[in-house]
Amino acid sequence: MRSSNPVLSDRGFARIKAGVLGNREVDSRDLNTIESRPTSAPMSIDDVVIKTAGIFAVLVAVGAFAWQANNPGLALVGLFGGFILAMVNTFSKKVRPALVIAYAACQGLALGTISAVYEAQYNGIVSQAVLGTACAFGGVLLAYRSGKIRVTPKFTRIMMGALIGYLVFAVITMFTGRPTGGLGFLIAVGAVALATMFIVMDFDQIEKAIAARVPQEESWRMAFGLMVTLVWLYLEVLRLISILRGQIGRAHV
Repeated sequence: MRSSNPVLSDRGFARIKAGVLGNREVDSRDLNTIESRPTSAPMSIDDVVIKTAGIFAVLVAVGAFAWQANNPGLALVGLFGGFILAMVNTFSKKVRPALVIAYAACQGLALGTISAVYEAQYNGIVSQAVLGTACAFGGVLLAYRSGKIRVTPKFTRIMMGALIGYLVFAVITMFTGRPTGGLGFLIAVGAVALATMFIVMDFDQIEKAIAARVPQEESWRMAFGLMVTLVWLYLEVLRLISILRGQIGRAHV
């Protein structure tokens, strides 16, 4: 006769044998809770899309507030808060959705204020940068899905080397200022290209995570990674367009 006790059922024995309880001695409390333990479903692309859309909605909403406030203090809070949360989210072993959402809010404070400053100087530049970022994202997505761009170990090494070089350059220019003129334009183009290629690496990471059937909670980490790259790309596109429009403006003077 088949027992109604979950521990004495075939499934109960199988789970114990599989090491659900590890090497500990089994007691009655363990036996009563084995079947009630939740199991996480594997992550899907829909999970990543939903989480990404959600945190970008937070970024846009907070960014709209910061745009209207146009307070440099909000930008500082967003930049420093975003940096700290980015470090925590990057190196934390456990995914914390609340911290990912908080990061999106901080980025909204920073981007809303920065975008307002650029818009005051170059009318319409924000919509141009958003469109440019969307086009770059869509183009890379199509190229990746069609197989024209593949992430290989060599590709990864080149991208990481380029990123380290760019970070060193960014730190130096914090004290010396960014180059202007033709050199500044070439560097801006290179930065946009680098950020765009890192979107490819994000796609590859998401695809590999889905294939590995990682827990559903990891979709928050994937969404966070995409946001970091897209925010970086938007800022580089914004800077590139400002250089172009500045040069055009000087040419007409």
